[in-house]
Amino acid sequence: MWNSPASRNQASAALPGGSRVYAIGDIHGRADLLEILLSRINADYTSRPCARAFTVFLGDYIDRGPSSKEVLNLLLERKGSTGAVFLRGNHETFVPRFLNDPAVLDEWRLCGGLQTLLSYGLKPSINPDVSERLDLAEQLRACMPAAHLEFLESLDLSFACGDFLFVHAGIRPGIPVQKQKEEDLLWIREEFLSCEQPFECFVVHGHTPVHAPDFRSNRINIDTGAFATGLLTCIVIEGSVITPLPA
Repeated sequence: MWNSPASRNQASAALPGGSRVYAIGDIHGRADLLEILLSRINADYTSRPCARAFTVFLGDYIDRGPSSKEVLNLLLERKGSTGAVFLRGNHETFVPRFLNDPAVLDEWRLCGGLQTLLSYGLKPSINPDVSERLDLAEQLRACMPAAHLEFLESLDLSFACGDFLFVHAGIRPGIPVQKQKEEDLLWIREEFLSCEQPFECFVVHGHTPVHAPDFRSNRINIDTGAFATGLLTCIVIEGSVITPLPA
C-alpha cells in the first residue's frame, strides 16, 4: 500500500464527499497500455460505483512511443464519458506549432516527434531538411483527422477538485494558481520539484519520469516513463487517500 497525503501531513487535502478521481500519468504513444488501463478503470468503477467519478489524463499523450495516433483515437472515444478531463502536456503543443511552422520539427524530433509522424503513416528521415519538413507538414495536415487536431487544441491546462490540483508539469512556487503561466504549467521542473513548502493545493502531476509514483508532502508525480518502462500509472483518490488502481 502506498502512503497517502493524509499520512504525509497533508490531512487537509481531500476530495469532496462522494467523489473519486482516477488520474493517469504520461502515456506517450503507448496505446496498448492505455487500453488495458481504461478497462481496469471501467471494472473498478463498476464494482465500486460512486456519486461522482472523474478520469483525469495529465497530458503527454503523443510522441516517443509507437502509437500516438491510436492513443488519440482511444482518448476521443473516452471524451464523451461523464467526468473525463483531458489536460495539455508540453508535447501536445508541438503538432499545432509544426503545422504552422515546419521548422519546429528541429525541436520536435528531439522530443520524439518522428514517432508521432510514423504513427500517421508518414516516413520521415532521421534529420529532415527544410524541403522535407515542409512536405511532412503538408502530409500530416492531409492525413491527420480533424478531430485529432481539434482535440489537441482544446485541452485544459489544469483541473481542480476539492483540495487537489491536477496539472501536467507543476506550478511555480509563490504564484497563486489562477496566475500561473502556461509555460510553467507545461514545462516547469526544478523550481517546482525542489520546493518543500505547501502549495495552495496538493498537486498531482507528471512530466518528469520517475521509477515509481513519487509522494511528497505537497505533491505526487505519476509519470513512470510508460514509453520506455511499460508502466503506465493510474492512482485513485478518494477523500484524502491515494491508492494505486487495483489490478
